[in-house]
Amino acid sequence: MNKIISLAAIIAFPLFLTAQDGGKPQDTTWKTLYRESGTRINDLVHTKLDVKPDFSKSYLYGKAWITLHPHFYPTDSLTLDAKYFVFNKVALVKGGQMIPLKYEHDDFVIRIKLDRTYKANENYTVYIDYTARPDEFEEKYDKGAALGIKGLFFINPKGEDPKKPTQLWTQGESESSSGWFPTIDKTNQKTTQELTVTITDKFVTLSNGKLMSQKKNADGTRTDYWKMDLPHCPYLFFLGAGDYAVIKDSYKGKEVNYYVEKEYKDVAKQIFGGTPEMMGYFSKITGVEYPWIKYSQITGRDYVAGAMENTTATIHQESAQQDARELADGNQWETTVAHELFHQWFGDYVTAESWSNLTLNESFANYSETLWNEYKYGKDAGDAQNLSDMQGYLASGSEKKDLVRFYYSNEIDMFDAVSYNKGGRILHMLRNFVGDSAFFRSLNLYLTTNKFKSAEAHQLRLAFEEVTGRDLTWFFNQWYYGSGHPKLDIDYVYDDAAGLAKVIVKQTQRGDKVFKLPFAIDVYNGAAKKRYPVWMQHKADTFYFSYQQRPDLINVDADKILLAEKKDNKTLQNFIHQYKFAGTYVDRREAIEFCARKQDDAAALEIVKAGLQDRFPRLRGLTITKLDMKKDNVKNAVEPLLLSIARNDKDALVKGNAIKVLGDYLKAEYRPIYEKGINELSYTVAGYSLEALSKLDAPAAVAIAAKLSKLPSKGILTEKIADIMTASGGDEAYDDVAAKFEAMAMSQAKFQSAASFAKLLGKVTDAAKVKKGADLLLKFRDEIPENFRSQTDGPLNGMLNGIAKAQETALKADNTAMKEVIDYIRKKAVR
Repeated sequence: MNKIISLAAIIAFPLFLTAQDGGKPQDTTWKTLYRESGTRINDLVHTKLDVKPDFSKSYLYGKAWITLHPHFYPTDSLTLDAKYFVFNKVALVKGGQMIPLKYEHDDFVIRIKLDRTYKANENYTVYIDYTARPDEFEEKYDKGAALGIKGLFFINPKGEDPKKPTQLWTQGESESSSGWFPTIDKTNQKTTQELTVTITDKFVTLSNGKLMSQKKNADGTRTDYWKMDLPHCPYLFFLGAGDYAVIKDSYKGKEVNYYVEKEYKDVAKQIFGGTPEMMGYFSKITGVEYPWIKYSQITGRDYVAGAMENTTATIHQESAQQDARELADGNQWETTVAHELFHQWFGDYVTAESWSNLTLNESFANYSETLWNEYKYGKDAGDAQNLSDMQGYLASGSEKKDLVRFYYSNEIDMFDAVSYNKGGRILHMLRNFVGDSAFFRSLNLYLTTNKFKSAEAHQLRLAFEEVTGRDLTWFFNQWYYGSGHPKLDIDYVYDDAAGLAKVIVKQTQRGDKVFKLPFAIDVYNGAAKKRYPVWMQHKADTFYFSYQQRPDLINVDADKILLAEKKDNKTLQNFIHQYKFAGTYVDRREAIEFCARKQDDAAALEIVKAGLQDRFPRLRGLTITKLDMKKDNVKNAVEPLLLSIARNDKDALVKGNAIKVLGDYLKAEYRPIYEKGINELSYTVAGYSLEALSKLDAPAAVAIAAKLSKLPSKGILTEKIADIMTASGGDEAYDDVAAKFEAMAMSQAKFQSAASFAKLLGKVTDAAKVKKGADLLLKFRDEIPENFRSQTDGPLNGMLNGIAKAQETALKADNTAMKEVIDYIRKKAVR
């Protein structure tokens, strides 16, 4: 799965945050419960399913033929995970006959007595006729959980919501496939698969493997037959169905398909069309050609897990579907596409044998985002992704968690910033340490040695040791089986008389733990540099460098690969030299951020100006956000550069942010820029242009906003339309803004739009509309999974109370209807 770290992204998928439980006493018994790999008594061999969804009841009628054999020891019994099923028949398939078997079951498992004792590698097939009741199971055991444990999701099954399509999709991770078919729901099981599904003929279906046949039935249904000849884990089984457009692509003769809602069919290839190139790139670097028969991607309404790497059949949440104007701001889902695709090697082809070893799945998928950006868009883009993910880990407060950990409350707790972000950064350090050739050769050895099997982190270590000839136990003990990260304080002492520079590096993290850190130090005189590989092995180490002329810069961690918090005590002149000559994305970013704190200094301001002209769009955008526009020297110095960016920059986000700042100059001669920007494809450019125009000519901006409010819009443009209409009075804008807010998927964008919507509701004078709008916010708040509302209730309840306060301030004594709404909101804006 892929998740996104930010406050608002709790809604996209909340697993980077510690689960909360509404004030209930926290159960800590898990701290003494060792999470071992699943004991293998029986091994899955083949799973054949024949299923028929019942949308009227949200049931699944299923028949399963499960072939197994004892793992090693003889056995006369079989235990399968099967959540809240009604069992109609359980039998042994033998010689073309069905021999009834005795069994007992509870709401989670079925225990079957076999007809005799079977020996290792002696296959037998069990037949089970059952009914799965996922919604009833969830209601009883897991109401309000992040993604449920029911496994099968009926979306708008009776078509009662005209704004939402009817769909069906499954979610197996972590151990939820047993919510829709009986299986051994463990990561160390692998099975081939056949699936036959009978469904209304107007729907298309998607499952693992290849679509072998379709048969139309007399009752208006159709039966699709899917077959998967290569073994994979039960949690990676998938079934999806709905009224989708299927956009066809290919990779080396293999099917590559994109299932999207029909309004997005024309932009599907803009969203997912990089997939074939990614398949080729990942095949090349791993040395393992894409191993499966096809690769399809589908979107799912109400899917809240970001995305999920079901073998050959990835599902994405609906916010992956971006319209052409959103895509003009950049495909925000591209790294997720890469993430899920890389799982087809790391997670599907070779699978973590237990959730404790989740790093073998998710750290690699996370790191694929850096690899893809580096390959496709250059080293700056890769470094930017790497730094962003490192910052996500550092902000998560997860220092006490090992990467591989055997004690956790629930397997879902493993899906956090340690397994994802930290693990990805550890791979980045390992790559730097052993070199690219050895790194990718080691990945190839790991994959080919363990193909179609499960693995643990030690097997990854052994692959690297075999290739490099080095003992890497120290690295794995420190980073995989240990917790935390170094905090470094770096000082520089120059003795010109002795011609000696001292670099003093101290580890300041709490406790006695000392990290062993190999890294490079570059010493610069002008553009010339000399590199020194060094090792830090103590709480404090001093490195000495002789010189004839004092260095202009000594750059510690020259490749900027260390997973660490650093206090680097360089001078302004050092950072200026670093920007000009060190050259990496992080080098330039560090220099810009340092100089941005000293914008009164002419030399520092020159670096800030250089940042506005940096070759990499993200650094130009960052520099814009760092400008201190309260200082006249800054405002005057950067105006020509901002004007150039606003007119000419090819990056829509950078251009839009330049227009946002340019609007503060309040110069009428810039009006044509804003009027042109309002009509640009980019929502960001259009939104900030409208805002800038409103500062020059509020009535004109209101008139334009009123027209735009009738048209489709998202993102910054929607926010700015709401803000401008709110300033002129909220009633006229309410209907359009409310409709757009209601239609938005549960996503970061909706969370961001909530504040503008709440501000508008504070200005609306119609009490009925205020209540309807508040109910939309309350519905959004309450749709957030229960275990994570402690993270989102505060901001959303604050917005609701802000509405009540604004309305109370404007309240007229005789407006009893509004007073009732205010009281209603205040009662609801608590949990």
